[in-house]
Parts: sequence; C-alpha cells; structure tokens
Amino acid sequence: MNLIDLTLSRPITANPGEVFDVWLDAKSPGGPWFGCERLILNPVPDGLFYHCVRHQGRAWAHYGRFIRLERPRVIEHTWVSEATRGVETVVMLAFEPRGSDTEVTLRHSGLPDDAMGRQHEEGWAFLLDAMAGWFHPPA
Repeated sequence: MNLIDLTLSRPITANPGEVFDVWLDAKSPGGPWFGCERLILNPVPDGLFYHCVRHQGRAWAHYGRFIRLERPRVIEHTWVSEATRGVETVVMLAFEPRGSDTEVTLRHSGLPDDAMGRQHEEGWAFLLDAMAGWFHPPA
C-alpha cells in the first residue's frame, strides 16, 4: 500500500496556549472532539481517545492514543479509522507564535494513498477553519 503525508497550516488569532487548549477541549467548538456522537478522551501521554462523528449520513469511528503533549507547542497522537483502512497513522500539530496570532501546522502522516486517505485533507481543513472561526467569528 502506498502512503502519503498531508500538511495544512492556518493562522489563528489567539496565543499558542489558547489554541492548544481548545484543540483538547471537547466543549469548545473548533476542536476535533466537539459535537461527537460518542466520546472517550484522555489527553495525557499514552491516554486513549475514541470518538464517533456523523458525516455523509453515517457514523465514523476514530480512535488512537496521545503520544506527545507539550503545552503550548505540540500535540501528537495516533489516528485510526475506516478511512485509514485500519492503519495506525500519526497526527502532529505544531503551534508557533506569529505576532498576535498562532500558526497552526497539522501534519497527518502515513495515510493510505487513496480517495479515503486523501479525504482527510478536507476534514482537517474544515476543523482548522472552524477553530479559526471560534477565535475570530466572521463579522
């Protein structure tokens, strides 16, 4: 199986600690855990997560474990779902201060090079845009 890596970046109008915290807070719109149908979330090193979201009329389960949490700079966790074909992939987020903003860079490594693997780019872009909107809602 051929594998790909995806990298996306977004400026977020907040400091790195605030962005880091929102990413891990299931109650904050803009984070990946918000609005999940089912959720288990233990954001500590070796802590596990499981979440189920509705998309395209069906439930999609995702699970993994946290590898690295270095507030406010890095979050790294594994990511497994039907869309990864059951392969354990790795998601790494870096939070870099840029003046009054934070540059969030998300790298998802080891995805299958197929339509479902590449579709993660759309999902991560949606979440990063939602997070940017959470901190700076459109006028």
